[in-house]
Amino acid sequence: MSDNALLQSRRAAAIPRGLASAFPVFATRADNSQLWDADGNRFIDFAGGIAVLNTGHRHPAVLKAVQAQLAAYTHTAFQVIPYEPYVALCERLGKLAPFKGDAKSILFSTGAEAVENAVKIARAHTRRTDVIAFSGGFHGRTLMTSALTGKIAPYKKKFGPMPAGVWHVPFPVPQYGTSVADTLNAIDHLFRADVEPANVAAVIIEPVQGEGGFHPAPAELLAALRRICDAEGIVLIADEVQTGFGRTGKMFGIEHSGIEPDLVTIAKSLAGGFPLSGVIGRSAIMEAPEPGGLGGTYAGNPIACAAALAVLDVIVEEKLLDRANRLGALVRDELQHIARRNDTIPIGFVRGPGAMVAFDVLKSGGAAEPDPDGTKRVIQEALKQGLILLACGAHANTIRLLMPLTISDTLLIEGLAKLQNALANAR
Repeated sequence: MSDNALLQSRRAAAIPRGLASAFPVFATRADNSQLWDADGNRFIDFAGGIAVLNTGHRHPAVLKAVQAQLAAYTHTAFQVIPYEPYVALCERLGKLAPFKGDAKSILFSTGAEAVENAVKIARAHTRRTDVIAFSGGFHGRTLMTSALTGKIAPYKKKFGPMPAGVWHVPFPVPQYGTSVADTLNAIDHLFRADVEPANVAAVIIEPVQGEGGFHPAPAELLAALRRICDAEGIVLIADEVQTGFGRTGKMFGIEHSGIEPDLVTIAKSLAGGFPLSGVIGRSAIMEAPEPGGLGGTYAGNPIACAAALAVLDVIVEEKLLDRANRLGALVRDELQHIARRNDTIPIGFVRGPGAMVAFDVLKSGGAAEPDPDGTKRVIQEALKQGLILLACGAHANTIRLLMPLTISDTLLIEGLAKLQNALANAR
């Protein structure tokens, strides 16, 4: 029995099926954009731990910062004994905030925690309860964030009633027949039929939907949401958990639109593989909760804070925003070339800003009918080739590419060649 197979059998015996893994291979070592499994197989990583590794596996600057923090202290609980790395990181985040005016930040451990607390902050500020979210959106797996997530299976299935006061409207995806006008009409209908604006605390939206299929939110929609929120006293939350820290070619995805949110949720690539999340917000809104109303035992762990400070340095020093745009252009160009070929499984709808790139696997060329089974074949063929890919989307037919922004050109080209072979073998 191989080491991977042995570990898989141990996993099945010890871990419930509710925690799914994409592949039956087990990591033993990783470096920048490469990963090796328990059987010694090498992979090029186009998944990045689900958009966590914009600065790659084990970036030397991140490891150096972590090692220095390990030598000092690992935990005190910021609510008991505070520490400088937490303060320094919040200072940096406040300066990066994608809105004008004073900003404050608070740190947590996971993206779901960040979203939960953004809702709490919005409710405290507005003294209202309800939240508007979007179909196809993903905001986490806790009960509140599952309610916000615009997809039933697997995130809500069997988990009983979701928290009240969460409303969904369609997200505009032209290829599936939903326009910005449809979305705005749905909001208007919602306000007339189901919830009055005076009860709505927040609207939450991903600038580019992640699990929903890498569909960018049109600038026209974001501008309209800003007008609605301003008119009705509603807090606009940008969920930047997957889009943040350079992935889209800007520090935050919403910066492409020129629209300013009130609160921003962050996580994933913030700390280069260490668990850290947070909320950046306008100071007047962030001050609404009472002392003690926010926090968490591990929230803003000092090791993760040290890692995040190093990540922010790396983004600047290695010009990763420019790198994201260059990578994205190369990848989109290659995908468009593949889409014109007739010797691969049909693909189309290449999209995404910066290096947040995706495409759809289709039943036939030039059409929009999804092919989820074909998508599974592509991903399995890619694994055989030594390439790690992830699917997403409402129809499970979108393949998203999340290679580290620090990937070398040589490994990028090798990875794209493996992708092309997988698309050919999956016909």
